[in-house]
Amino acid sequence: MLVGLTGGVASGKSLVAEEFKRLGAHVIDADLIAREVVEPGSPVFRRITEAFGPEVIAPDGTLRRRRLASLVFGDPEKLKRLNEITHPPIRRRIEEEVARAKALHPGEVIVIDAALLIENGLHKRVSRVVVVFAPEAEQVKRLMARDGLTDEEARAMVASQMPLSEKSSFADFVIDNSGDPDRTRARARAVFEELKKECEDKRA
Repeated sequence: MLVGLTGGVASGKSLVAEEFKRLGAHVIDADLIAREVVEPGSPVFRRITEAFGPEVIAPDGTLRRRRLASLVFGDPEKLKRLNEITHPPIRRRIEEEVARAKALHPGEVIVIDAALLIENGLHKRVSRVVVVFAPEAEQVKRLMARDGLTDEEARAMVASQMPLSEKSSFADFVIDNSGDPDRTRARARAVFEELKKECEDKRA
C-alpha cells in the first residue's frame, strides 16, 4: 500500500515518519531527495544559481539553503520560479523510488514523506493520506527555536505553505502533534496498525 505523509513546516511530520519507519514502513523521504537533486554540479543546482545569483552559493560551493529560503518565502513569484526548477526532478526521483520499493516490498506499507504532497498532486498517487497537524502559532514557535528565525521570518515560511487546516481536508488520517510527542507517537502507532491491517486484508 502506498501512503502519503504530509504536514507543514515544523508540524512534526518527521516525528511521525520516524515512528512509521520504526514500525516497519518503507519511508521515501522527499526532503532528502530534494537535497540530493540540488547537489553542486547537478543541472538543478546550475539552474537555481542562474535564477537567483551567486549569493545563494556558500564559500564551499554548496547551496545556501537558508539564504535561498529567505529570498523566496514572502515572494510568490520567486517561490514559483524555484518550484518550477526543483519540483519536476524531485517528483521523477520519488516515482523511481516508489517503483523500486514496490518491487522490493510487495504488499507492505510504503510511505512518501513529503511536505508538498498535496501541492504537487502526489496525493492522487497514494491510497491513503496522513496529515500531521499543529497550530500555526506552535509552528512559528518551533521554527524560531529550531532554526533561529525571527517571528517575521517564521510566519512568512508558514504562510508560504498550504494551511494545515486545508491540508487536513485531504486526509484519511490526521495526527495531532500540538502537544506531547509521546501522544503523537501513540497516535502514529494506531494509524500504522490500521494501514497495516488494510494491507493484510488486501493480501487475504
